[in-house]
Amino acid sequence: MTQAFDASFASIDPSDLAEQLERGDRIRLVDVREHLESRIASVKGSELVPLGTLPDAVGRFGLDEEIVVMCHHGIRSQMACEFLLQSGFTRVRNLSGGIDRWSIEVDPTVPRY
Repeated sequence: MTQAFDASFASIDPSDLAEQLERGDRIRLVDVREHLESRIASVKGSELVPLGTLPDAVGRFGLDEEIVVMCHHGIRSQMACEFLLQSGFTRVRNLSGGIDRWSIEVDPTVPRY
């Protein structure tokens, strides 16, 4: 299920993201959790950019690339999405339920914490 992008960010369910990744869609998966959290659990292919470092990292992102942001449950990633939109990014989505929901619905080998 492809979602349209507009002036606000959208959410994406883990199963929809998994389908898009499996299909080979070009998506930058940004994990805004902290280093300690990423050592406990991570999603293959995600890029760790702790929320506090996001302003320094956005120069590596393309303004028009598709970005899905994730955290533990979706709160920090929502803040990150809002920041990215304010910074001029237009194709930003929040992983609904974060890595916890990803573990439950997509990949049970990803530890829950």
